[in-house]
Amino acid sequence: MTEEWCSLGDLAALVGGTVDGDQALRLRGLNALDLAGPDELSFFTGVKVLPQLAQSSAGAVLVPLDLPQVARPVIRVADPNLAAALIHQYFLRRPFQAGIDPSACIGGGCVIPEQVRIGALVCLGAGVVLGERVILHPGVVLGDGVEIGADTELHANVTVASGCRLGSRVIVHSGTAIGSDGFGYATTPEGRHVKRPQVGGVLIEDEVEIGANACVDRATFGLTRICRGAKIDNMVQVAHNVEIGPHCIVVAQAGIAGSTVLGRNVVIAAQAGVAGHLHLGDGVMVAAMAGVHNDQSPGARIGGAPAFEARQWARSCAAYARLPEMVKELRELRRRLAALEAGTQASETKGRTA
Repeated sequence: MTEEWCSLGDLAALVGGTVDGDQALRLRGLNALDLAGPDELSFFTGVKVLPQLAQSSAGAVLVPLDLPQVARPVIRVADPNLAAALIHQYFLRRPFQAGIDPSACIGGGCVIPEQVRIGALVCLGAGVVLGERVILHPGVVLGDGVEIGADTELHANVTVASGCRLGSRVIVHSGTAIGSDGFGYATTPEGRHVKRPQVGGVLIEDEVEIGANACVDRATFGLTRICRGAKIDNMVQVAHNVEIGPHCIVVAQAGIAGSTVLGRNVVIAAQAGVAGHLHLGDGVMVAAMAGVHNDQSPGARIGGAPAFEARQWARSCAAYARLPEMVKELRELRRRLAALEAGTQASETKGRTA
């Protein structure tokens, strides 16, 4: 990675911001408020960090448009977090270094352009097709006929099984397996499980990122599909024939069972489970550790197991925390009611006797 300095004015132009202060100030990187030095840019993440902003040594700060004047150069933008991401990418650019490690094993009929980087102990099956500027880190395994689009990067020990396709600008982190057999069995009357062959594939579209140690199973027939721009966290399970729509987010340890379809911009929070053969509409948000067992309309906010409407779930959680107290109150009310009923019965008996 090469170190590159840039003026505050040029950085503001990169993200469509405006500068308060010295536009010629030169900076060499981006860092957190509490870590940034005088030659680095930082960014404002909310009112909770105002004390850090006052104490920070950062040379300049990305701030929202409505933040009052501060005693340092700033770039004012609509979304400091987004601007920080774009500027950070700019500072971390590096020239592409092509080359194939001599320990790599390359099968027959592969299509490999000159501008690729293939690390140590990479194994390519027959007929693999790589796009320009693909990076395969050490230990990557690509099965027969795998296709990888331009500018895609597979980190160490990623496995992509035969017949799977990855688009351009995809990132897959270490230990992830793409194209393992789906979990499909038929059961005999005697209870023996018979494997159903999984002969479909996996299609991962452009600009998808998949975290470490995730699993994306191949389809029984057809495709398991992860659509453009989706982001999948570490240790996520995507079962056979699932379709994850454009720009979805699936957070760590979530699981999506077979043949379920997610619409656009769906968010599945950590450790949530989604049952098979469901449809979650555009913009659905599933809370952490929820269990989803029914189709969900676009825009639904759900939580709990089984999952239901999020605000009702939040009220239920609050009530659940008070259950011991409520049980004590109920017992006291039952005791009082029993005493009242006993008194009433005694009065009625006395009246009849008289």
